[in-house]
Amino acid sequence: MHRLSLCLALILTCAAAVLLRADEANQLTSDEKTNGFELLFNGQDLAGWKQNGNWKVTDGVIERTGGGGDIVYDVKHIPDDFELRFEWKVAPGSNSGVYYRPGQYEYQILDNQKHRDGKTPDTSAASLYYCIAPSHDATKEPGQWNTGRIVCQGTVIQHWLNGEKVVDIDYTNPDLAEKVEKLRKRGAKLDSRGAKLKLQDHGDPVWYRSIRLRELDGTQELDKSPLKEEK
Repeated sequence: MHRLSLCLALILTCAAAVLLRADEANQLTSDEKTNGFELLFNGQDLAGWKQNGNWKVTDGVIERTGGGGDIVYDVKHIPDDFELRFEWKVAPGSNSGVYYRPGQYEYQILDNQKHRDGKTPDTSAASLYYCIAPSHDATKEPGQWNTGRIVCQGTVIQHWLNGEKVVDIDYTNPDLAEKVEKLRKRGAKLDSRGAKLKLQDHGDPVWYRSIRLRELDGTQELDKSPLKEEK
């Protein structure tokens, strides 16, 4: 009986922790408020977002529910220099993306293990799609929440996944010319600016929440620690 009670207590504690985390989603921390972040998704409805009825809000989460196209934050354009933070999860085999500049300028959202794009480094999760591969795979299992982060300042682009920096480039670096040209042929010029944030409908189940944005003034000191390499 004592063991059963202990197990029940542990289950209730875990459930409370999950509920607490859900309550913390779609809110700014005090640090984020101080640093000028704003919420792009209020956790209640899709106010400010443009879509064709195939996205809905369920329990504080933006969920793709069927075919109909991407969902776009229609209030304003992404600043030239910015930091975007968000959380995402996918079903097994799912594919999506976060588009933050014109053309094929994408932070890849993916189940690396089951989707074919996960077999090619520069189309795997958190890549600058079809251009720069992440330094290593930092994804969690499908169904678990991942934290994404994009930092762009001047000609520097950084992608972060679950607290780990996986892309850090200056796209004017001559060593990247071949990769930059590859992406240009696909439809993205890395010096382009002025797009609206877009979450991709790629035909698969995907979920987003806690979408926060701040404009940078172009002088912030960026994290320049070396990238962790794949084991």
